[in-house]
Amino acid sequence: MSISGKTAVITGSNSGIGLGVAEELAKQGADIVLNSFSDNPEDHDLAKKIAGEHNVKAIYIKADMSAGDECRALVNKAKEQMGRVDILINNAGIQHVAPIEDFPAETWDRIIAINMTSAFHTTAAALPIMREQGWGRVVNIASAHGLTASPYKSAYVTAKHGVVGMSKTVALETAEDPITCNAICPGYVLTPLVEAQIPDTMKQYGKDRETVIRDVLLARQPSKQFATVEQIGGTVAYLCSPAADQVTGTTISVDGGWTAL
Repeated sequence: MSISGKTAVITGSNSGIGLGVAEELAKQGADIVLNSFSDNPEDHDLAKKIAGEHNVKAIYIKADMSAGDECRALVNKAKEQMGRVDILINNAGIQHVAPIEDFPAETWDRIIAINMTSAFHTTAAALPIMREQGWGRVVNIASAHGLTASPYKSAYVTAKHGVVGMSKTVALETAEDPITCNAICPGYVLTPLVEAQIPDTMKQYGKDRETVIRDVLLARQPSKQFATVEQIGGTVAYLCSPAADQVTGTTISVDGGWTAL
């Protein structure tokens, strides 16, 4: 069973890792539901572009991942508009860096809601559909910070650890169904957001681009290379393939050796 003709819902997918995953799954023949919190013409144009390039169906559905009812509505709208939901990729996430005593409570709540609680709501909505269809894949984009920690990222680290734990729980609850649930734990990935941070980091440290990348951004990544969105997309595609039918309840690190330390 391939993923050609399957429908994949990817949260937070109009840029970065989410878009890379959507592109790879479309390349493999899956129909795509893109998502973010905006509702601009370019969001819908992006879906049309993917559809045209890969000869699949692709739509964009706005949903705020900080609101549980909108998370569930995303999945239900995808089912209504596409006819099925076979693959759910929980990718939406935000970050904030501050000492815990200075961490704004409202920012903590928002990070936990978007990075972790949204995956609860979307998964709860998707599992009955997958069971009815007789097949399903849930892939949660966690982080190396779902397996280890860094200072000043209390909400993000907490949320990503929670995503890893929830992935294991969902895997156990679906163990006798033809449904799997796993988490991917990327290290630093070269996304447009990270790329935009490099010039300011160069100024901050007074160092050239390559030194900043190697000694600052990738200080904890032993390979000294960014992971790519294409590599994350390929890992997702593997988890959705027949080769991964018995891969469930686990984490796959794509982190250049970060969590081997």
